[in-house]
Amino acid sequence: MSKILGSPLPSIPWQDKPANSNNPVWRYTENPVIGRHDIPVANSIFNSAVVPFGDGYAGVFRCDSLSVSMDIFAGFSRDGLHWEINHTPITFEGEDPEITAREYRYDPRVAKIDDRYYVTWCNGYHGPTIGVGWTTDFKTFHQMENAFLPYNRNGVLFPRKINGRYMMLSRPSDTGHTPFGDIFLSQSPDLEFWGHHRFVMGTVPGDRSAWQSMKIGPGPCPIETDEGWLLIYHGVLRTCSGYVYRMGCALLDIDEPWKVKLRSRMYLLAPEMPYEQAGDVPNVVFPCAALTDPATGRIALYYGCADTVTGLAFTTVDELMDWMRKNPL
Repeated sequence: MSKILGSPLPSIPWQDKPANSNNPVWRYTENPVIGRHDIPVANSIFNSAVVPFGDGYAGVFRCDSLSVSMDIFAGFSRDGLHWEINHTPITFEGEDPEITAREYRYDPRVAKIDDRYYVTWCNGYHGPTIGVGWTTDFKTFHQMENAFLPYNRNGVLFPRKINGRYMMLSRPSDTGHTPFGDIFLSQSPDLEFWGHHRFVMGTVPGDRSAWQSMKIGPGPCPIETDEGWLLIYHGVLRTCSGYVYRMGCALLDIDEPWKVKLRSRMYLLAPEMPYEQAGDVPNVVFPCAALTDPATGRIALYYGCADTVTGLAFTTVDELMDWMRKNPL
């Protein structure tokens, strides 16, 4: 039995695993949990982050507008299922207008560290890079310096310092879809200056694990367990009809999280439902947030579906650990 570390979350959204299912991850039967037009200005709402907040939940949501501009919006929920999302995007306060000037913002993650909720997102600054900001109430947001030079995507913070340093996973890239994309780790004393970069893991060539043969990227903030950091990530396969995004998992060392202890050869979840296969970008499941309850080992995953709507799926820490051990890479 593996154990999740952290604060209890007895109100975690949950449905039991279907009796006839052999899959390690199962979908919420009422998916999509957030529709593409759930606020008036939205063309689509997807690739969004959710965290416990107060007596419910808060989130930062990617909403592509009816003009198809990309921005991030705050929202709140009592149960993690029914959401009230602001109709205007987040405005960041900051000292340097060169940094706070908006070009585009998308694919946020949120990590609670001490008394602040840190938001990371793909930020436009002469190309895609990692924006960093924080809030305490999801009403006022403060923007910090961008973490890296362009080009980079999928900046994901660990939920606590490790050996006295903040740590972030990311996927260096270029301005387009490229035949590469590996996960790296970077370290910082202050969330402003990043260095000590380390390779974590890369794509898998050939057909041994072809679902992650083109590029991979970190998903939700890593989950701390008694065996290491549980990382849920996305992997991409290039097919004759386009890209297919699937979901996988790995286990990282607790003190040196650039070292991979376990990694699954088999994917966890693939685009199979109509709302995952059809949309603005077909055949995508893209995990961005994980709620956890240490008392039960339950994990609730929020993921983008076909770059159009937001889905919810469920698993447990034991399901994922067993899956990696039975299907090691």
